[in-house]
Amino acid sequence: MHLRQLQQHPAWKEKLALLDDIKGVRANTRAWLTATLPELGQLNRRQIAALVGLAPMAHESGTYKGRRRIYGGRSAIRTALFLATLSAVRHDRPNKDYYQRLVQAGKPKKVALVTAMRKMLTIINAVFRSGEPYRIFQAD
Repeated sequence: MHLRQLQQHPAWKEKLALLDDIKGVRANTRAWLTATLPELGQLNRRQIAALVGLAPMAHESGTYKGRRRIYGGRSAIRTALFLATLSAVRHDRPNKDYYQRLVQAGKPKKVALVTAMRKMLTIINAVFRSGEPYRIFQAD
């Protein structure tokens, strides 16, 4: 389906509207996510991260302890999330603070960005599951 078709279809229109308040997720990313990831809202956070390929996989055998890496899954969705997260960590205060906190804690920038991608995917999945728009809760 094309973006225009998704926006005109009543069921998809409601789903796309749920993502309006998530910073970094614009029209093309919304359409891409809803069209290529129909499992959104039906899986838990670990399952959806593994499906997209954002779950860190350990490379270990016997006494060998390798590095954890992300791989597999749906790479096109990972690319869309990467670009959305890149925008969010530059322009959205809560995402920027989260990213900076990870970098200041000593994480490499790419690792911090992938962690922010996974967080964004978890938020999108939770929004679809609850059926309510995303709201940022801030302590006073």
